[in-house]
Amino acid sequence: MEEQLRPSAANGGQGLRERKKKLTRMAIRREAFRLFDEQGYANTTVEQIADAAEVSPRTIYRYFGVKEGLLASADKISPIIDAFVEAPAELPYVEAYRHAIATVYDALSPEERADAITGEQLMYATPETRGLLYSAYITLADLIANALSRRPDGPTDELERRVVAGAITGVLMTTSHNTPVPAAELDRALSALAVRLS
Repeated sequence: MEEQLRPSAANGGQGLRERKKKLTRMAIRREAFRLFDEQGYANTTVEQIADAAEVSPRTIYRYFGVKEGLLASADKISPIIDAFVEAPAELPYVEAYRHAIATVYDALSPEERADAITGEQLMYATPETRGLLYSAYITLADLIANALSRRPDGPTDELERRVVAGAITGVLMTTSHNTPVPAAELDRALSALAVRLS
């Protein structure tokens, strides 16, 4: 009986750790956003953010990699890709991606949604993060192309997968530019892409 209980306890502990990590990330981002608003992005140091969030600079680098990473909602990408792969097989791939976005963003708490929107607004408004945006979209296109190979309706040809991934990413870029988390517009844009690709 004891052996049967151990995996559940471990899973419970892992869930608690993930929740704590998420709360820590949001607390750090909240303080970073406040400081960026008060004194500007360029004038705010990682050390100041760490002091305000009551963590070490090392913790910030571990969670976000670089200062620019504080603005990115990178923690949403993996769940969206997973939901895309796991979307109902009868959904064509663009519809499956729409389903994945809705699944992830509908599950966000009001605080998590506000956090994502604020981060994206700052990212689009901050010239220093343009390189981060480009890099994030290139990474996303690669992830979508890889995920398409795991979808039952995904193109078998690698080049075709990359073209489709690029089309989806292009829609995300043009729709989201200066409009963080544009739910209705993004849904409409992906619907238009689905019609053109069908």
